[in-house]
Amino acid sequence: MFTGIIEALGRIKNIEPTGGDMRLHVDVGSLDMSDVQHGDSIAVNGVCLTAVEFDKKHFVADVSNETIVLTSLKDLATGSEVNLEKALLPTTRLGGHLVSGHVDGLGEVLSIKESSRSIVLTIRSPEELKHYIAMKGSICIDGTSLTVNKISNTDFEINIVPHTQQRTIIKNYQPGTKVNLEVDLIARYLERLLMKQDDITGNGITLETLAKAGFVR
Repeated sequence: MFTGIIEALGRIKNIEPTGGDMRLHVDVGSLDMSDVQHGDSIAVNGVCLTAVEFDKKHFVADVSNETIVLTSLKDLATGSEVNLEKALLPTTRLGGHLVSGHVDGLGEVLSIKESSRSIVLTIRSPEELKHYIAMKGSICIDGTSLTVNKISNTDFEINIVPHTQQRTIIKNYQPGTKVNLEVDLIARYLERLLMKQDDITGNGITLETLAKAGFVR
């Protein structure tokens, strides 16, 4: 589990094809590796990866073919800057929200506009994820915990303050950039709990299911 608070900016040192999938070699920048152990999880642009080799300055992780297909890691190149976060500890301050590191889909940056010292991003989500995205709710974008300010069908807006611009790869975004999206875990589990057993893969939440759960009288 992660918090969505980026700890450091890393850089891709090498991408090693390994017969259908790949192995990433990542320079960790200022990320403290002193407490990392073999097999620990490190999120790279919001994707939970396992450190199979590491030292104070870099780590190596294998990326499966499924992860390559479903995330923006396939767009990385040698020299690409990446968001890094180590898995949280029980004593970690939860400054963002609970993030699993399991990407739900790819979004696309539609526009970037200035708003005083901040920037406002408009991002388009996949159709199947839009009902998980709530105004003033949390969403994880390339591993960064952010708040949704406005929603219009599959499009949503987020405000990026100067601190976040400086400390994440968001400063490198351009219209057309593909981003990893992870929706709020609570929204996913709430949907699952409210759905009737025979509707798990069917019609989803209805007024009837809400009434049975006590949300509608």
